[in-house]
Amino acid sequence: MIGIMKTTTSVLAAFCLLFFCPSALFAQGEAVRTIEFDTLRVGYVEPTRIGVDEMKYVGAEYIGKEDSALMRYVNDVVRNDIDFYADFDLVPIDSFFIKTYEIVELDLAAWKRLGADYVLKLEAEFLGSTMRVNWKLYYTFDNRMVDDGRFGVHRDEWREMAHMIANEVVKTLTGEIGIFLTKIAFVKKDENANTKDIYISDYDGANERRLTKNASINLSPAFSPDGKEIYFTSYAEGDPKLFKVNVASGRVSKVTDFPGLAAAPSISSDGRKLACVLSKDGNSEIYELDLDGQIKNRLTRHAAIETAPSWSPDGELLTFTSDRSGVPQVYIMDKNGDNQRRLTYEGRYNDSPAWSARGDRVIFVSRTQSGRFDIASVDTSGFDYRAMTEVGMNENPHFSPDGKHILFTSTRLGSPDIFTMDVTGRHQRRLTRTGNCSNPVWGPIE
Repeated sequence: MIGIMKTTTSVLAAFCLLFFCPSALFAQGEAVRTIEFDTLRVGYVEPTRIGVDEMKYVGAEYIGKEDSALMRYVNDVVRNDIDFYADFDLVPIDSFFIKTYEIVELDLAAWKRLGADYVLKLEAEFLGSTMRVNWKLYYTFDNRMVDDGRFGVHRDEWREMAHMIANEVVKTLTGEIGIFLTKIAFVKKDENANTKDIYISDYDGANERRLTKNASINLSPAFSPDGKEIYFTSYAEGDPKLFKVNVASGRVSKVTDFPGLAAAPSISSDGRKLACVLSKDGNSEIYELDLDGQIKNRLTRHAAIETAPSWSPDGELLTFTSDRSGVPQVYIMDKNGDNQRRLTYEGRYNDSPAWSARGDRVIFVSRTQSGRFDIASVDTSGFDYRAMTEVGMNENPHFSPDGKHILFTSTRLGSPDIFTMDVTGRHQRRLTRTGNCSNPVWGPIE
């Protein structure tokens, strides 16, 4: 807890081949239509340019190397958060500019000349085991302080404090809640043991922690709306069943025990409904369950393979994948299964849809003419198709809880790792660096 002081089977085989690893099929099927890489920007607005000054020590007592290092670490994390955020651009400190003009300290006028709209200034002091940081945000065009605050935490929690400061900047300048204290979950493969486990980390890949240890294959993590549990598919008992793991304790419990497959869980934002795929009657269909695994409603009834359900933010609609047209495409239906209609027509193979937190777009995996799998998006009327990646095999997209960033898997650097980008396709960044990582999902703002 952070102490805060603040002033502000065949079916199974086909299912797994088609929907757990679409890139395995990239050489099959017919030629697809030409799709240009998206150079337009969906909902693009000019980012706010922010400089983050070097943290200053304002305490009365001498500090050693360890405290000085903590100050640098906090500074770096705040800068990385600002640089990451879709609506911001970080203005770097220009050493050439400083040297040329013999500047001892960057004042607001100098930051303005560097192009900064706002400057964040940080001051630190140490009180026993507590690190306290005062932050002040200035508008460079009139030298006005627009907000300030203070956080005090145990020095071991310096990273969380850095994220809290960046969240305050987001709130001040956009009125929205920042995502820098959110978590991500993903799957990592152990090649030596031939197993896959669920891992969790901070949104930026720090503090990685393994959650499952059952010497089996575990897939498709999905956070509960409060972020306290992660639902997932596991082969620990043979056929894939749904399980959940408590994030804090690591305790695992079984959710479903139906014959055949139980996979691809998706939980509605109100935390009352769980959509998943069951093959208990011989074909993979999408069902609505409660969070204890009891069936409430069967949503699809089709000879095709149906999979990958994703709830709309208001819980009124579901998007899902079906091969009823002959190849996997993305569909939408009402929450009770009515009014099923096809959403995607661009791309020969479209899978793994996920709904934007803002409810206006759906992202998915799409096979482009190159034979590559790319992350693409489309609005909820089926128009405005946009491919957003152009290198490597890209899969498993998922939106951040603020709807401004996208988490996905890519092989662009060899073995699959987790990457992020903003909704315009800009700022594509690598989060994991170990390889063999897939199936990422973004947790809620808690």
